[in-house]
Amino acid sequence: MTTSLVAYLQFRSSTREAMEFYHSVFGGDLDVASFDDFHLPVDEGEGHLVMHARLRTPRGFVIMASDTPSGMDVSPAGGFSLALTGDEEDVLRGWFAGLAEGGRIEMPVDVPPWGGLYGTLVDRFGVAWMVAVGEAD
Repeated sequence: MTTSLVAYLQFRSSTREAMEFYHSVFGGDLDVASFDDFHLPVDEGEGHLVMHARLRTPRGFVIMASDTPSGMDVSPAGGFSLALTGDEEDVLRGWFAGLAEGGRIEMPVDVPPWGGLYGTLVDRFGVAWMVAVGEAD
């Protein structure tokens, strides 16, 4: 038996676009199901919204997400970041560049005071990311 922690993102109506974007950055297998696919009741014109999406990457990451129909509250992501860490600098820099496309780099990947390499960004869907390369001194 295994246990895991999975990022589950919520959007108003951009889950399909966001998950296709993450799929383009990380690769892997993307499954997307709409409210209509499961015959779930939502307001008129919202059946195409994503009830559940799951991206399983070749590296073993899992990102899940859903749209929030207009009859429900949704809050923008805040107060946390998704962190990508490791020692494969080229891979991590590539993911950073991919995620930054159309987003906002807050701190370019560079040497921070604690060592290693570190950078932060907010992607075009409002999700905050950190990238840390190598061990801190």
